[in-house]
Amino acid sequence: MAQLVKLLDYVSRYENDLTRYPTQFLRLKQYQWNRMKIQWETGAEHTSSGSEKEREMDEGEENRQNLFASLFRLFKGSKEESEKDSHEIIEEDESLHFNPNVIYNPGSIEQLRQHYLDQLFNFQIKWASSTLMEQSRVAPKYMRDSLLRSFLQSLPDSYLLFYEPIIKLQKAPVELDIILITPVECMCITVLEEEDLAAFSGSGSRFWTKRHGAEEVKVLNPLLSLNRMTKIIAQLFKEQEIDFPIKRYLISRNGYIDYPMGGFDLEVIDRRYYGEWFDSIGKLSTPLKYAQFRAAQAILDVGQTTAINRLLIEDDDIAE
Repeated sequence: MAQLVKLLDYVSRYENDLTRYPTQFLRLKQYQWNRMKIQWETGAEHTSSGSEKEREMDEGEENRQNLFASLFRLFKGSKEESEKDSHEIIEEDESLHFNPNVIYNPGSIEQLRQHYLDQLFNFQIKWASSTLMEQSRVAPKYMRDSLLRSFLQSLPDSYLLFYEPIIKLQKAPVELDIILITPVECMCITVLEEEDLAAFSGSGSRFWTKRHGAEEVKVLNPLLSLNRMTKIIAQLFKEQEIDFPIKRYLISRNGYIDYPMGGFDLEVIDRRYYGEWFDSIGKLSTPLKYAQFRAAQAILDVGQTTAINRLLIEDDDIAE
């Protein structure tokens, strides 16, 4: 399950400490999956014997988490000790607790896993919109966003997702599309989706043609947004001396794209090839890399955050 590092301009736990939360997410995810599976298999609530079984099941995961932790310590070595201490209180945050339960009786392990992933998706949104002291109000559309859900639920743990992030450049907010940082490349993704079976004809001009049934209209060239995003990311990497490949992707799950002018760093994927492409990027089992980690931090450093103090939210709730 990919990790949602930044969503729009919401406050994110990964902003507080990118060296901590990837490993914490992996540990929490694996532990709670084992607990939920035991609960389903036994048809009972979690017991002490279940805890023992979980510990045995977690042994294999422990080595991988230690590898992640070593990598993060290397990255974190130059940080001030006081900065590290300032984040220790985060562990006390009750919203870190993720306790999924079997609400109904799934008929198979596959159904149980999907039931678990749906609960974990909601928890990831929470991590990407709140910290110990701050909280952002999440637009309801993101809870229903099928593309966001598929990215998070189907891609590997080592993928770091920035979903429609807003960054600040020269004090001005800039809205980007989707950035997926894998262990081997930074994927800049623009999505072209409107009506089902819509056909887009592209060229180098400012506008493309969209055809849907008998209707034909002009739409803004989606590569303008994609190219701008790619240039911004490339400049951020250059300023931080980060040597990490960047590739452009124009995708459509439900439409057709005719664009014969693609380059070596551009992939155009429409409904004819989307399933195959998505399956292929989900098969990479490479763990997080140091350069990937630096790339994500470079983007987080310029991210815009809009949030309010959680104490104020609680006061408002009491007043109501």
